Amino acid sequence: MGCPRHGNLKQKGGSSMESIAQYKRGEAWAPTEKKLARIAFDKAFERQCTAITQEARRMLETTTAPSEIFRVQEYLTEQRKIVDGLYDYRYSRLLGVFGRLLSDGWLREVDLHGLRPEKIAKIKHEASFFAEGNL
Repeated sequence: MGCPRHGNLKQKGGSSMESIAQYKRGEAWAPTEKKLARIAFDKAFERQCTAITQEARRMLETTTAPSEIFRVQEYLTEQRKIVDGLYDYRYSRLLGVFGRLLSDGWLREVDLHGLRPEKIAKIKHEASFFAEGNL
């Protein structure tokens, strides 16, 4: 049976999931693209961590009761889980990660400058699915 969006990905002797994984692994990264991708990844991480820091500071500044400081700890723990689940620098997953970061606003299109147009198109495609809530 084929996948409606990607056609029939099932190949002889393999499952559809194996074919999808093989498709994702097949993305080649030139050395310059690897450097640019690392810079973009680090910028997005820094932006998100800065926003988390600002929110934690705001929460501390508006705390009126001593016990409310633990809300900050809960917030930081939740944000840590989100960040740990999102920032995966394996090249086989990077286009999807970039799509999510672009959709969430932590990555900007200008940060992708220097990547091959095909990669940028895939990242934008991924971002559109996240923006629509499909993934």
